[in-house]
Amino acid sequence: MTDAAPLVITDFLFRAREMFGDKLIIDHVDGVETMRYDYRTYSDRVLRLAAALVARGVRPGDRVGTLAWNHHRHLELYLAIPLAGAVLHTINIRLEADEIAYIVDHADDTLVFADPSLEHLLSEARRRRPDMPVVSLDDGEYEDLIATNPPLTQPVPRRDDDLAALCYTSGTTGSPKGVGYRHKSLYLHTFAACLADGHAISERDRVLLVVPMFHANAWGVPFAALMSGADQVLPGPHPAPADIAAIIERHQVTYTGMVPTVAVDLVAHAIREHIDLTSLRALVLGGSTPSTGLIRDIEERLGVPAFQGWGMTEISPMATFSRPPASVADDDSAARADYIRKQGRLLPGLRWRLLADDGSDAPHDGVSRGEVLIRGPWVATEYFGDPHPDRFVDGWLRTGDIGTIDSRGYLEIVDRAKDLIKSGGEWISSVALEEQLLAHPAVAEAAVVAMTHPRWQERPVAFVVGAGDAPSDIEALYADLRERLPRWWIPDHIVVVDALPRTSVGKLDKRTLRERVSADPPLWEPTNGAAEPVPVAAADS
Repeated sequence: MTDAAPLVITDFLFRAREMFGDKLIIDHVDGVETMRYDYRTYSDRVLRLAAALVARGVRPGDRVGTLAWNHHRHLELYLAIPLAGAVLHTINIRLEADEIAYIVDHADDTLVFADPSLEHLLSEARRRRPDMPVVSLDDGEYEDLIATNPPLTQPVPRRDDDLAALCYTSGTTGSPKGVGYRHKSLYLHTFAACLADGHAISERDRVLLVVPMFHANAWGVPFAALMSGADQVLPGPHPAPADIAAIIERHQVTYTGMVPTVAVDLVAHAIREHIDLTSLRALVLGGSTPSTGLIRDIEERLGVPAFQGWGMTEISPMATFSRPPASVADDDSAARADYIRKQGRLLPGLRWRLLADDGSDAPHDGVSRGEVLIRGPWVATEYFGDPHPDRFVDGWLRTGDIGTIDSRGYLEIVDRAKDLIKSGGEWISSVALEEQLLAHPAVAEAAVVAMTHPRWQERPVAFVVGAGDAPSDIEALYADLRERLPRWWIPDHIVVVDALPRTSVGKLDKRTLRERVSADPPLWEPTNGAAEPVPVAAADS
């Protein structure tokens, strides 16, 4: 039996053309506007590009890669590839050439569209697959495809359980793993992005796509904006905080999202240069837990509402949204910050469990901890070409995050399962210890990992980035921690570094830090040549 009305994301294009044809897409390079056109023009170009793909022999189900920055041509490929019946495969531009070659090989990409400035990253992939075509996203080859093909009259028929997109994890725990997104799952995920208690994206919005378009479909925001008729503003290659701030102010952007590290620099620039960002009705943070100080700076010093979303590539990526409950007053900044720091409530359509150490379900009392398991219509049940049964159990995704859920349904991630530190038989939360370090005004960033210990099995080691230009006073930091923490939680070493390592999507790269502490001898030397770390005796040693 065929589905007479499948839920396919290509419907969003025709809806936008019919209902929101005058809404805008605006491109930038280095903060300067370079072009703008409306959804009506966008739809025509997308349909011509889809026809060009079919003419080139792209078949239903083929994977077509993109290696590109956030710009209008990349946005055109977001819909043109599915319209041709193929699978949009966004490739992480921050990976090394051999990693990209692995991903292109594993996905078995039919062809790849690449920005000219990024084509060198395909050197190894081309060596391995010399027959794979690469199309330059430039004024020549790419524009010729659009100019020389008539618009596709009908999308290549697809079922709603067919793959529409493919994204690979960043590979922090091994080789990158492919996550396939089906038409129906992305369709429903898009609905969730537009819910009033979620991101609430609507026709009234002008969204700025700061989140990389290679990363989990830019959190699904391009699809949500297209479906709802919001204007879309694209910042172009490697936008600086000053560029982002100027674009928001100039175009009166109402919605944007970013990882906290980008937000910290944006806030500092906006405050220093007195830039008005109050057109924003939402600045959504994701990727890692924002500090209370960052949330308050956004809300109190910039006058912009802050929120947090939590999810992962395997969840398309949105799972929760942290919007304070209706009982919290808008002017109660302390209560708002407390809720926004939590990962938030589960979006409708998803289900979750807290899996305790003994295999039972932990209660949702805000205290009991367990690994977060999630299932639902936009949650992966296996990896592309790799079932990986240890991550998918009876339809549930094991997220690897340890958390609590309170009686109001607010999730708080307290650690990653692999980041918990077991010292002398007792657990130390690296996340909670990082929060205590960040509470000190001299600390801008902090990361805690475990170091093997001959007596206590594991002990915490902290890496910190100082706030401002003043040198960090390690002894004062230790004194502060001793006043607020159990003695056995105090890190054995605190190492001052210029910057913490980050993954290609801006998340903290603890694997690199673990390698530093496990090396023999340990790789303690920070890049700025700071003093050796100060040892602290473990409890009762």
